[in-house]
Amino acid sequence: MAFTRATGKHRRPGRMQRTTARAAGVAALTTTGVIGTLGAPALAAEASPEQTGLTPVVTIGDSVAQQIDAQAAAQQQAADEAAAKQAAEEAARKRAAEAAEQAREAKERAAREAERKRLNTFVSPIAGSYVSTTYRAGGAVWSSGSHTGVDFHAASGTPVRSVGTGTVVEAGWGGAYGNQIVIKMHDGTYTQYGHLSSIGVSVGQSVTPGQQIGVSGATGNVTGAHLHFEARMSAEYGSDIDPVAYLRSHGVNI
Repeated sequence: MAFTRATGKHRRPGRMQRTTARAAGVAALTTTGVIGTLGAPALAAEASPEQTGLTPVVTIGDSVAQQIDAQAAAQQQAADEAAAKQAAEEAARKRAAEAAEQAREAKERAAREAERKRLNTFVSPIAGSYVSTTYRAGGAVWSSGSHTGVDFHAASGTPVRSVGTGTVVEAGWGGAYGNQIVIKMHDGTYTQYGHLSSIGVSVGQSVTPGQQIGVSGATGNVTGAHLHFEARMSAEYGSDIDPVAYLRSHGVNI
């Protein structure tokens, strides 16, 4: 009796198909727990995992995952370093701005202090001189019956100084006062300088403590060269106050 080779759908499965089917079956049995009931010899004939191609796939997958993790870690580190650098730069800018603000405030304080010192500085109208005739001294020589200021000893031609910071409001002939200068001081009071031989400032001019404004002499109603100095509450005659007390209240030692 002759035999013919099986063909078509009755062909016997090839080795790869059988191996794949068995591997799938083993996986299914492992999942259900049935694999525990099979004997070791039954599994010995099966292809190893290396032969199925499964292990290389898993190995490649782990390698790619490690690379991705490493790349992500590097990117995160770079982002952290960039954020830290930005924070450091921002902190540096803030410190610089604060330092600049402090320097500006210190400069403004120094300027205010210098201005305050300048405004509050007073000097004697004649350097190294002394009062030769006191305030409110009586006598017929004064039309009011008493001295409305003080006289500083000064030879003709002695420099006369502004006692403080102010603005010239009068500069010229003043009758009995001869050549005179009246200055409105920064605090609203007034000072007068009389009997000058010459005047070195003009109305509206600003003056500073110790600035020369004229030269002493003997013009007007006098008996000799000297400086007549008055302190007043206004520019007008009759508003006089004690000149010595005025100067001493501003720190002048006379």
